[in-house]
Order: sequence, then C-alpha cells, then structure tokens
Amino acid sequence: MNFKDEMKEKTSQIEQILDQYLPEPEGLQKTVLTAMNTTVKAGGKRLRPMLMQEVYHMFGGTNKIVEPFMAAIEMIHTYSLIHDDLPALDNDDYRRGQKTCHIVYGEDMAILAGDALLNYAYEVAAKAFDMAQGEENFHRTVEAMKVLAQKPGIYGMIGGQVADVELEGQPLTMEQILFIHKHKTSAMIEACMMIGAILAGATKEDIHQMEQCGEYIGLAFQIQDDILDLIGDEKTIGKPVGSDEKNHKVTYVTLKGLEQSKEDVAAISMKAIEILKQYDKENGYLTNLTKFLIHRTC
Repeated sequence: MNFKDEMKEKTSQIEQILDQYLPEPEGLQKTVLTAMNTTVKAGGKRLRPMLMQEVYHMFGGTNKIVEPFMAAIEMIHTYSLIHDDLPALDNDDYRRGQKTCHIVYGEDMAILAGDALLNYAYEVAAKAFDMAQGEENFHRTVEAMKVLAQKPGIYGMIGGQVADVELEGQPLTMEQILFIHKHKTSAMIEACMMIGAILAGATKEDIHQMEQCGEYIGLAFQIQDDILDLIGDEKTIGKPVGSDEKNHKVTYVTLKGLEQSKEDVAAISMKAIEILKQYDKENGYLTNLTKFLIHRTC
C-alpha cells in the first residue's frame, strides 16, 4: 500500500473513532450539539489524532486507551477553529470548503459550540480512566490528562492566540512570530506526540524527544500554512487565500520571503525526521507523514 492510500485508510479509522465519541444531537440543547458534530465532521487531515495514535503504536501501545484522547484532541482543535473563524478574530466565512460555524448557526451558537467542544473533550478523555487496568496504566492516564490540560491552555495554544490577536497589524519580530507559531500550533502537536508516548509507557527522555519533535513538526506545519495562504489554491485549501494580508498579519513569510520560507520548512522538518529515525523503524509511517507535510498543498 502506498503512503497516500495508507493515510486515507488511517483517516477513515479515525473518523470511526470520532463518531463513537460525538454526542447525540437531541434535547433542548440539540442546536449546539448539531453544531458541534457538524463542525467536527466537516473533514480535515485528522493530523493530531493520527500523530497521537502513531506515536502510541510506535512505543508499543496496543489497546484502545488512546482513543478517547484522540477524540478529545480533535474536539479541542475543532473548538479552536470555530473560535478562530469568529468575526472578533479572523472573521472567516469558509473552512475546509464549507461555511464556517458562525455563518451556519449564528455567532451565539458558534461561541457555545466551541465552549461545549472544549468542555466535552475532557469529559471524553476522562473515559480513558475506565480503560486503565492496573496502577501503572492509571498513572499514565493521569499524566496524559495533565498534558491535555496544559498544552491547549494559557501557556500553550491560547497563549499563542492571545499574542496573535494583540500583535495583529504591528511590525512583528521573528522572535514574536516564533512565539506565536510554537504556542498556537506546535503546542497541540507536542501534546499529541507526548500523550501517545506517555500512554504507551515511554521513558521521560523519550517523551521529551517527542515533545521536541512535535515542536518542529508544528513549526514547519505553520510556516507551510503561511506559504499556502499566499500561493495556495482556494479549492484545494478549502478557504480563501490572502486572509493574512487581509487581516494585516505579519507572518514568517513576510519576514523571510517565500523561497527562504520553503527552505526553512524543509530544514525544520528534517530536524523532526532526525528524531524520528531513532524510533520509527518498523514501517516509517511517521517519517513519511512528516515528509508529506513539507509538500502539502492544503
């Protein structure tokens, strides 16, 4: 099986896991539940749960205890997209080729859907405790929950989002741009790779290596995102290009230029690949996934 077919198959499996954990759209809160489900199921690469699952397997994990965390991280990611698209932030009408949550359900329900997904993510992740057999697995689940709580928060994704919003339209330094990218994007990918390693029983050093690898993957991913916002195809990306320029955002590409940014994406990705070479020896899927992200067009 070639890489793209394998990725498609893994994405389909992740979709099935997500379906198991999404809430039933019923009761007086049906509208917000429908908004949650529809937005989560609107597509996407499922990169974050995929990274988590692959790292878990890479370190010898074999049971389903990782699945609630996979669903939870995708819910947290989706909530962040819903809120990012709101008029108060990026004010985008399309995401993944479809109208954004606030356009379909209204700004009030979009805010609530984002809030609900964040809260529900931890409710779902907590189901892993029911699967944790023995003291060691219970302890690993506690450690994984700590990462899931910290990385999307004020010292992770939200911290990066705050800097991104407050510094918008200002002449940013490279230090400020890297802070935003490492917190807003890398932190969540770090969480995925760390949680996968933790649940599989990896050593502290291995977990640290996965955190570092996640930082590199996230940074390269975000720079590529900046590149695609400038030269990408709207139909392929699923949203209008040029939104950074429209919102007067200074990006990595603004400071480094297009060609140097492309070179940096490749160089930073190679740092991640060098770490993965120590571990990803069975079939190389994680290494191939990282290489794929360098050349992605959406």
